Amino acid sequence: MGRAYQNRKESIAKTANAKSKVYSRYGREIYVCAKQGGADPDANLSLRSLIDRAKKDQVPAHVIEKAIDKAQGGAGEDFSPARYEGYGPSNCMVIVECLTDNPNRTFGDVRNAFTKSKSKIGEQGSVMHSFEHCAIFAFKHDSEDDVLEALMEADVDVTDVEFEDGQVTVFAPNTEYAAARQALTSAFENIDFDADEIQFLPHVTTPISEEDQPMFERLMDMLNDLDDVQNIYHNAEQ
Repeated sequence: MGRAYQNRKESIAKTANAKSKVYSRYGREIYVCAKQGGADPDANLSLRSLIDRAKKDQVPAHVIEKAIDKAQGGAGEDFSPARYEGYGPSNCMVIVECLTDNPNRTFGDVRNAFTKSKSKIGEQGSVMHSFEHCAIFAFKHDSEDDVLEALMEADVDVTDVEFEDGQVTVFAPNTEYAAARQALTSAFENIDFDADEIQFLPHVTTPISEEDQPMFERLMDMLNDLDDVQNIYHNAEQ
């Protein structure tokens, strides 16, 4: 599972757009999170985690504050989540998560990215079964046993705990995100998460042939260029 997560991190680094795009995505996600769950990070655990991740990705404070202020204002865009699934080059599987104020436009844009990269957008659920929806936490610590014990004492359902090079990585079902985060922050003072998120991890990976590599990169680039796209998950092995 750890290897799949590492591949995902490397893929993000490889396909990430300019800083302004990153800021825009965080701003939109923070706005939606604050509007739905409240603008107080102490009361809205998801918002607190999101702000922490934004800071780690060097999103300026004014971008974060503007998104929260906008959510508190009550007015503004009415974004809703949308998720699309499909098959990319070499028959790899792709999941695209979006926040959109116009589902018809977003679906058309995502479908166009698949079509122009010789890929195929699928029905809902067509590839989801091949991924695990995980909460992932990674942080520096010297004992995976201590971490596992803290989670078990808090009655958190854990999928896996890995230890490598002084870093512990915890995998849990996505539904256990809040409980796992609370257990970890309570058990380990001043914990500093290198990863603190929910994402889709593939059960198996699919090698991308040398011939299909340009089209795979084109699909990733086109999807990343779309304002409505927040996250892209795939099982491609490059």
